[in-house]
Amino acid sequence: MSLDSLKSRIPDYAKDLKLNLGSVIGNSDLPAQQLWGTVLATAIASRSPIVLRELAPEARANLSPEAYTAAKSAAAVMAMNNVFYRTRHLLSDHEYGNLRAGLRMNVIGNPGVDKVDFELWSFAVSAINGCGLCLDSHEQVLRKAGVDRETVQEAFKIASVIQAVGSALDAEAVLADVE
Repeated sequence: MSLDSLKSRIPDYAKDLKLNLGSVIGNSDLPAQQLWGTVLATAIASRSPIVLRELAPEARANLSPEAYTAAKSAAAVMAMNNVFYRTRHLLSDHEYGNLRAGLRMNVIGNPGVDKVDFELWSFAVSAINGCGLCLDSHEQVLRKAGVDRETVQEAFKIASVIQAVGSALDAEAVLADVE
């Protein structure tokens, strides 16, 4: 199971996704921990069993055990935060923004890896989950830490491609049963 195996599963009609997947992972300028943590966190966020099965072993091989766990933690905590903060933001009654969240998010304060890496992974997951408030919050933390726009964009490029690959492959799995 690997990136090559995943690419080989992408149908011809989604050739652009195959090319983009190879490019955003194979030609990334991100350090290995940032890259593979982003890949793992977004593979989890994509909710595609196929994508996660193919990419998780390669992520595990490229990450320390601490980073592997932290990337999974970023996906988990952002699954909760993205729904909570997106909902709070979308509600017409802005008084919800004044209420205490009351949700545990300890991993954000102590992720077990460099906080910039964890923020990048959280940002990428937020891109998939569509929480504008979370995207802005994590992007501001990254920029204040000196992360350039190109690095931030690299994270959401990875997220967009992994999400699209997951959508195409999951659709093909369903269509194979129908056709």
